[in-house]
Amino acid sequence: MDARFNYYGTAAAGRFMKYLQSAAKVVTDSTLPSATIHLVELRASQINGCAFCVDMHSKDLAHEGETPVRLNLVAAWREATVFTDAERAALELAEQGTRLADGTGVSDEAWENAAKHYDEEELAALVSLIALINAWNRMNVITRQPGGAYQPGQFG
Repeated sequence: MDARFNYYGTAAAGRFMKYLQSAAKVVTDSTLPSATIHLVELRASQINGCAFCVDMHSKDLAHEGETPVRLNLVAAWREATVFTDAERAALELAEQGTRLADGTGVSDEAWENAAKHYDEEELAALVSLIALINAWNRMNVITRQPGGAYQPGQFG
């Protein structure tokens, strides 16, 4: 499979990518745990069918020492016992925030559960992360960015 488009092949797309990378730095510089960030990125990417991001975030999690059991159970996190209550709250918020087109939006229950585990700064980072990974997923799916070749640390 070949990509339809090279993001860095045009000035406009290259500039846009730099802004997205700057936005990502705000999230990674927050106090959200790195594992939570990558779990949310992985789950949203699974839902959106983004091969590039599923490849990237599963490899980043493994590189950071995440266990194969947890990696393999992200898609079925509701029935898995290997995630903390805080991670489960983040995954629920990510799923509801990713599936907006289903028409149900984000429930008060999901928001309140996340607010039990994360302070306002972390909630801001989590909401920003969910918006950001969905933007990346959509760009990659539209342009058919293939998965499989990513190496941990490749982007900095």
